[in-house]
Amino acid sequence: MEEVILVDENDRQIGTEEKMQAHMNGGKLHRAISIFVFNSKGELMLQKRAMSKYHSKGLWTNTVCTHPRPGESLEDAAHRRLKEEMGFDCPLKEVFSFIYKADVGSGLTENEYDHVFFGIYDKEPYPNPEEADDWKWEKLENIYADMKKNPDKYTAWFKIIIERVIQEKKRLESD
Repeated sequence: MEEVILVDENDRQIGTEEKMQAHMNGGKLHRAISIFVFNSKGELMLQKRAMSKYHSKGLWTNTVCTHPRPGESLEDAAHRRLKEEMGFDCPLKEVFSFIYKADVGSGLTENEYDHVFFGIYDKEPYPNPEEADDWKWEKLENIYADMKKNPDKYTAWFKIIIERVIQEKKRLESD
């Protein structure tokens, strides 16, 4: 049984709950991680979620999304899932966090305190077919333009987060 960490609006742990239960009945606020891996050209590695996933199947999204396990640090969880989902690891840096809530279909709701990590990697991944059906490198501006034309091709959380990612990436490049 996989559990998620329930948190309050300040990201303080208030309990744990079985993962599917936490996503039902409007969703309970829980800790999550979104990883955005860029190459040295500034392109984002997108993942197309496997058709076997319990929600958002076959949709394009950021490199990796996950939930830390009880007792696991954010950074350890991020590196663990990067290896498990995409078959590689790279240095990661937490850039920002935010709370969002989104209906992801099938009676499930993502209600997450999401910690966003950026990384840089220039090689090809080795995606786990149980997690990802496909992947590609793409420029953020192209992703954003396509998302506006074809919103149904992207996950709910990715559509919520993309503008902030673009802002933070620009900010980091100008520092």
